[in-house]
Amino acid sequence: MGEEPHDRAQFHAMTQGTQDDWMKIAAAAVPFNKELPNRVLAHLELLSGDCGGFAVDRLEHSLQSASLAQRDGMDEEYVVCALLHDIGDTLASHNHAELGATILKPFVSEDNWWMLQHHGIFQGYYFFHYLGLDRNMRERFRGHSAYERTAAFCARHDQNAFDPNYDTMPLEAFVPMVHRVMARPKRSIYMREAAE
Repeated sequence: MGEEPHDRAQFHAMTQGTQDDWMKIAAAAVPFNKELPNRVLAHLELLSGDCGGFAVDRLEHSLQSASLAQRDGMDEEYVVCALLHDIGDTLASHNHAELGATILKPFVSEDNWWMLQHHGIFQGYYFFHYLGLDRNMRERFRGHSAYERTAAFCARHDQNAFDPNYDTMPLEAFVPMVHRVMARPKRSIYMREAAE
């Protein structure tokens, strides 16, 4: 299943690249990029088993968050954001919100991206004061168009998603949503209109 040498670019430095080389690279990117949702879902499953001191593990929290959003009638893109909002916990323990936002940025609206990017600060409203931090840190963003959306996400679909007895939807219920949301980027530096 690996690529044959004739299917790969021949340059050793990008300054030596040709149109033919880059066409081979672009062709190889198509099946690789198509598998991105599966790689993201596999990484999400790494949250299983790690409670981090909470009443449920991190995967259960993510599934509860998405279940709450789904049952609250939120659109599919928002539900996927709820599912993946804490995916950064394993690789970006000190800035997890930014990693989830980075993964989904090409596929979601500006408001949903901003919500993901800042949800850690907004979530702090519920516990920062117990750690000697300013629970009102989110106030520096008041007036931003996505402020209320982010505050509502934390209130309705994040801070209350730690219940071991909640009837959480299974991951399989969200897999098709992740595939649909991540099927085609809305923006990327690798898209012609974004580069212009």
